[in-house]
Amino acid sequence: MRIVFMGTPDFAVPTLDRLHADGHDIVAVYTRAPAKAGRGMALKPSPVHARAEALGLPVLTPSTLKSEEAFETFAGHGADVAVVVAYGMLLPQKILDVPRFGCLNLHGSLLPRWRGAAPIQRAVMAGDAESGVGVMRMEAGLDTGPVAMEARLAITEGMTAGELHDRLMPLGADLMGRAIQALEREGLTFTPQATEGVVYAHKITNEEARIDWSRQAEEVGRHINGLSPFPGAYFEADLGKGPERVKVLRALAHDGSGTPGTLLDAAGTVACGTGAVRLLELRRAGKGGVASGEEFLRGARLAAGASFA
Repeated sequence: MRIVFMGTPDFAVPTLDRLHADGHDIVAVYTRAPAKAGRGMALKPSPVHARAEALGLPVLTPSTLKSEEAFETFAGHGADVAVVVAYGMLLPQKILDVPRFGCLNLHGSLLPRWRGAAPIQRAVMAGDAESGVGVMRMEAGLDTGPVAMEARLAITEGMTAGELHDRLMPLGADLMGRAIQALEREGLTFTPQATEGVVYAHKITNEEARIDWSRQAEEVGRHINGLSPFPGAYFEADLGKGPERVKVLRALAHDGSGTPGTLLDAAGTVACGTGAVRLLELRRAGKGGVASGEEFLRGARLAAGASFA
């Protein structure tokens, strides 16, 4: 198959690798333009960009797909299908109509639940029992297209969004690889999404990252795990030099009660509106190392009764 691949983050890299290993003719790789990163603010190519170059594939980083020039370039590839994985840019209908078999998207949820930008984080934050990946044919609407194949994965207690992300990557790559093989045989069939159960996974905002200790313990734990490792849920505490921001990267609901935000013991148990959570992994803002709850409290010289805001 002649394929145009469109993706940007590391989530998309295994799918690119799978299609390349399967011997398909990847005629172009579209990805977001290099962005400034690090202390020196040097331009850094996306993970897909770097991997495509390593594979010797042509890379394009257009700022828009809405221009006539972008359309002509895309049409000039003569692709049988476009494969889209977390590309980060909307595809106009004119682009969607170009490939012979349309544009297939690998989405990180079980549609129609969690359409939108942050399906993996939202699934963990909501306490879903399972997640998964699906291959759908793209339409102009946001993740509204018919679905051809799905693969499911249980969300276990304490699983973080980062862990779910990493387990979905190879699952998605295998699913898309099998979908393209079926498409090549003209044996890929699509089923319209259900009209009930539609939920939108809105983009994670910085304002959401602050921990609200007044919520139930289970909700606080899921909130923390759902934002780990990025952007990371946080609280503020006085660590000796005034309030400092501390990120919590893993937590579980635990026995305990008290004023919300109060440290209950040396193991890192913090009272919530109902119950308590045990803080399992923490990192001080601006610091690289991750510490257990006990290690963090010893180093910060915090004792039971300390207040976290």
